[in-house]
Amino acid sequence: MKSTVADTRHQDAPDTRSRFQNPENPFDFEYPSVPRWQFMAERDEAFAAETTTKEILLDISGTLCTPYPATTPLLLARYLRLRRGEKIAVTRRASAEMLYVFYGNGRSSGFTESINWNTGDALCFPGGDEVIHRATDDALLFSVCNEPLLNFEDLEAPLGGHARVLPTHWRRAQIDAQFVNILSRPDSEQTTGRALQLATEAMAPSAQPIPSMNVAINTLEPGQDQRPHRHNGVAITLAIEGTGIYSMIEGERIEWSTGAVQITPATELHSHHNRGERRMESLVVQDAGFHFYTRTPGFSWD
Repeated sequence: MKSTVADTRHQDAPDTRSRFQNPENPFDFEYPSVPRWQFMAERDEAFAAETTTKEILLDISGTLCTPYPATTPLLLARYLRLRRGEKIAVTRRASAEMLYVFYGNGRSSGFTESINWNTGDALCFPGGDEVIHRATDDALLFSVCNEPLLNFEDLEAPLGGHARVLPTHWRRAQIDAQFVNILSRPDSEQTTGRALQLATEAMAPSAQPIPSMNVAINTLEPGQDQRPHRHNGVAITLAIEGTGIYSMIEGERIEWSTGAVQITPATELHSHHNRGERRMESLVVQDAGFHFYTRTPGFSWD
């Protein structure tokens, strides 16, 4: 979206654009609430044998009343289904995009770099320039970027060469090696779960991959329960292994489904429970980067 400054210049006076509001309580204003949501139809389309190479948006802009696609007010998630030997070329109006390889293998190229990926890998590419994803075998990628944030501010993505975060690759073998220590660590009163945060060199010393996002792979052993908690960041959760798993969100039971994505609204009390036979695994993306930076993470056990 281009600026309208040039279009309005000389057509009206600055004082005609001013507005005043004097509510008794300015905090009474509210946007539509972010709902608890599961994207089951989108999951079914992404996994259907007949689905062609395409993007499948997880878009609830109608519920959020945004004039642009959005999964949450600041984040947009999508599946990228790739047939063997085919490609998708994308240019995101975002500062960066996080991707997780649900299955398959291939190669992604952009910003003069290429990443060869396999099942279980995670990737990050800056926005603002073309990135091409090619599948060697049938593949399904899950993507989250901050396009709604830039749309809300009417901003453009960084120009090529000005991205803060460079193309980044988290290999599954490295992820598994990290979990050897995580899963052997004893619990304490401060343990929130057994999770691995995906961070980048550019964001050190924080644990974020890009300024606005917090991304983690979360796990939960069979028969175990994750303690109820809440935080100010909204959560978009991809169930990598969700058989026998459910969440309780403010008293509502949400059954997981492997491959499906769900929204946990910000500030709502929630917990996760594994009654399956396998270790739960999920990719959790939050807009918590903003809250850490503004010193308002809002984490609590009640």
